[in-house]
Amino acid sequence: MRHRCAGNRLGRTTSHRIAMTRNMANSVVLHERIITTLAKAKAIKPFVEKLVTLARKDTTPNRRAVFAELNDKESVKKLFAVIGPRFAKRDGGYCRILKLSKPRLGDNGARAILEFVERTPKEKAEPVAESAA
Repeated sequence: MRHRCAGNRLGRTTSHRIAMTRNMANSVVLHERIITTLAKAKAIKPFVEKLVTLARKDTTPNRRAVFAELNDKESVKKLFAVIGPRFAKRDGGYCRILKLSKPRLGDNGARAILEFVERTPKEKAEPVAESAA
């Protein structure tokens, strides 16, 4: 029987899967958008959304819980300083998965983009002033 055996194992050992999930979650937090396979995106989305839920309220226990999951100070800083306040009034659904049409080269795996629903706007590049001749 498979009672209480939920979740995709992604063809990896437990330690490899935990490390991969942690690394991909750090990448999503730092870059706010990653391209990966569809199966990995579906496995990581709930993990990231739970971290964002904790980051909405900046308390010491929440910081410690997020750091225990991510083990990266920069990710925790960004999560609590930028991403948490951005989603403070949102009840859930912080990430989305967009399927890409082209499959991955090599094994023909389905690719997807995992990103936050609201992203940080890119800074506008200041136009270079042309020198007067």
